Amino acid sequence: MKLLRHGPKGQEKPGLLDRDGHVRDLSALMPDITAAHLSPAGLAALRAIDLAALPVVQQGTLAVPWAGMGKFIAIGLNYADHAAEAGMPIPKEPIVFTKTLDSAVGCNHAVVLPQGSVKADWEVELGVVIGSRARYVSEADALAHVAGYCVVNDVSEREYQLERGSQWDKGKGCDTFGPVGPWLVTADEVGDVHTLDLWLDLNGKRFQTGNTRTMVFNVPQIVSYLSRFMTLNPGDLITTGTPPGVGMGVKPSPVYLKPGDVMRLGISKLGEQQQTVHTWSAELIDG
Repeated sequence: MKLLRHGPKGQEKPGLLDRDGHVRDLSALMPDITAAHLSPAGLAALRAIDLAALPVVQQGTLAVPWAGMGKFIAIGLNYADHAAEAGMPIPKEPIVFTKTLDSAVGCNHAVVLPQGSVKADWEVELGVVIGSRARYVSEADALAHVAGYCVVNDVSEREYQLERGSQWDKGKGCDTFGPVGPWLVTADEVGDVHTLDLWLDLNGKRFQTGNTRTMVFNVPQIVSYLSRFMTLNPGDLITTGTPPGVGMGVKPSPVYLKPGDVMRLGISKLGEQQQTVHTWSAELIDG
């Protein structure tokens, strides 16, 4: 299944994308798609719905595909070739940081640069959505706790991240710095999550190309590892690192985002995103 939410902020409507690419409205059955619907029982109930009986609606502005995200957790330097372009060693354990919930926006929402930003960058990443509570789970059992997957753009301000102290969070959690979607694709539809192609274009030029098979730590390893340090709850999102081709790594001179730039990115089976970069604006952030 491909779960989605669309409409203006605060008025999002739940929907499913059918096999023909039409949005089927779920509003008559539920007010929203929440973390509770991502549990095994919740997903089973959604699968039992007769999509043909649901009305087809015109897709509005896409929001984060589910409501009730409790944590937005990220893994750094999880592709060996990206670590190399960053001039950093391949980590021996997953590098963990957090993105704020305010960074999570819909897949086509404006990316708004924070005031004073000079080194904003892009990162196409596989997002892992938790469907059932995970505490000290084994790698063998980890995927049983995953509801599905999505595309994430881990937008990053490199000066804030790397030059203003040791805490990555400052450059990762700015408002609008985590576009999610277009939809949440359930794990059964994705199949082998470690064979997915990733790509990102900036202003029509391809910068990132990769595949999830080259991750340093795979999805079961990441879920198991995180569950030793925190409880993973339904609706939590883990973004799992980016392949090479970020702006910081461009030779001979890095390329950073500027107002008017357009990012287009996607992952096979999971859909595509597109964002336009803007100068700081409260109206754009809140819209």
